Amino acid sequence: MGLVNRETTARWRKVLTLALPIMGGMLSQNVLNLVDSAMVGVLGDASLAAVGMGGMVNFVVSSFIMGMSSGVQAMASRRLGEGKKSETAVPLNGGLLLVLAIAVPWSCVVWLLVPSFFPWLVDDPEVVGIGVPYLQTRVVAMTALGMNFAFRGYWNAVNRSSLYMRTLVFMHVINIALNGLLIYGLWGLPKMGAVGAGWASAISTWLGTGYYFYLGFRRARPAGFLRGLPHGQVFSGMMRLAIPTGMQQLFFALGMTVFHWIVGQLGTRELAATSVLVTLLLVGVLPGMGFGLAGMSLVGQALGRKDVADARLWGWQVAALASAVVSVLMIPGLIAPHWILGVFLHDPVTLGLAEGPLRLLALTLGLDAVGMVLMNALFGAGDNRRVMWISIGLQWGLFLPCIYLVGPVLGWGFSWIWTFQVGYRLIQTALFSWLWRGGGWTAIRV
Repeated sequence: MGLVNRETTARWRKVLTLALPIMGGMLSQNVLNLVDSAMVGVLGDASLAAVGMGGMVNFVVSSFIMGMSSGVQAMASRRLGEGKKSETAVPLNGGLLLVLAIAVPWSCVVWLLVPSFFPWLVDDPEVVGIGVPYLQTRVVAMTALGMNFAFRGYWNAVNRSSLYMRTLVFMHVINIALNGLLIYGLWGLPKMGAVGAGWASAISTWLGTGYYFYLGFRRARPAGFLRGLPHGQVFSGMMRLAIPTGMQQLFFALGMTVFHWIVGQLGTRELAATSVLVTLLLVGVLPGMGFGLAGMSLVGQALGRKDVADARLWGWQVAALASAVVSVLMIPGLIAPHWILGVFLHDPVTLGLAEGPLRLLALTLGLDAVGMVLMNALFGAGDNRRVMWISIGLQWGLFLPCIYLVGPVLGWGFSWIWTFQVGYRLIQTALFSWLWRGGGWTAIRV
């Protein structure tokens, strides 16, 4: 019994050593999102709705590029498990090149098209007037964002997640400072409102990319960082992993934008409440994703050692720990939603709309965390294609049609939309658990 306990404790310690820096970095992102919402929320519901919709559209147009991260992480962790330390940064090189090739032209196209397509998403002219320039400023940093995700995948894969956290904190400190200067026009700078928040995010993202390259030259040169071009096998492996993940992220992000559009049909109050609820949701979701990224690395390393039993155990153990942590983090949302929402929503009617959905999210997000961990564990095993089909099928085949029916068509109201959101996520958790238990992922080569 003592040996089992010592082994279990050692495994928990290993998970936490890898996951806590990732969680710290992601929680710093949550803090930034909350600070952004609080600072922009003072400007009114229109600015808050514009930033919420603009941020979601930016997620959509950047999502395929961000999908490169999982390919980098899966391949680098597998090389580390195989004992090929001098090759672990080769997938990072491939990811950076692919980001450059895709993101530079795509960001230019999106920047030009924003004034044409953004008015389709929101009916309120005031929200459109704020949202168009805000989104254009965010698009300026698309290439930097894609590179940052590739670096994130690499540092997590080689058990140096503390470098990822360090860079995020560096970026967020700059972002918050620039928010104060550019939103409100402090120190003689022009008062730019919500657009200032967009510029603050873009500038800090590019500075973070520069810092990642500095760390790469200092810490990853022996692993092959920027030492020649990757060969064709690396690129084909990257594309085999990245395309399904990128498509999954693209359709998920596009689906979230459609979700915002459907909610927007109910009114600007509902859209503003949704913007805050999604931001608060990240407080619970991203720690779960942090554990998931740790699980992805541990699964990949175990499979690199050809230890399938260990890989399977890592998936379940990390999922259990993530569920417990997320459940604890969501307790304030369950017992005091009014006080939390009141920081961001100043209209009593808007605040009242959001209270019930926040309680429901707080009650169920621990189970959702299990699905997030197992989804990333499947990514670590290279089972990206089946994850893609489940994610896209549930969101577009079940969730979005249902909320359009119960919302704008039947008029059941805002709370029913969020009830269906929770239900679809729990079904997804059940399906990812079934895939992990089935073991079809054990024979995939990365």
